[in-house]
Amino acid sequence: MPEPFRLTVMTPAQTLLEAEGVAWVQARLADGGPIGIYPGHAPLLAETVTAPLRYADTSGEHAIDLGAGILQVKSEGVTVLTGSAKPGAGLEPSQGSKEDRRFDRLAQELMTALDAQSDSVLDTEQQTEGN
Repeated sequence: MPEPFRLTVMTPAQTLLEAEGVAWVQARLADGGPIGIYPGHAPLLAETVTAPLRYADTSGEHAIDLGAGILQVKSEGVTVLTGSAKPGAGLEPSQGSKEDRRFDRLAQELMTALDAQSDSVLDTEQQTEGN
């Protein structure tokens, strides 16, 4: 019998959940169908929709309200990449955490760099057209 697996739920800014000894995971896929994942499941990469993610581990059954994302099944476990967890999702809120502030700062720096690069390209195109 296959061994229980690991479940990891992450956003771009932080890991929301790492559960060991998971017996099963249930999610809703973008094609509208539900999926149940048990130990020994075949590898899979699928898009999920905003819906509860349910799972069972050694402490019982749990549900987490997640935004749309990507679900990946590998031999070592299940990983869900999501944009967010809804407030009251069954996870401790981490609003204002150091990781959130770092993510926001890096995102702002990237946007500033992209804007500067875009302005530079436009200036070069205008100079070329003017000649």
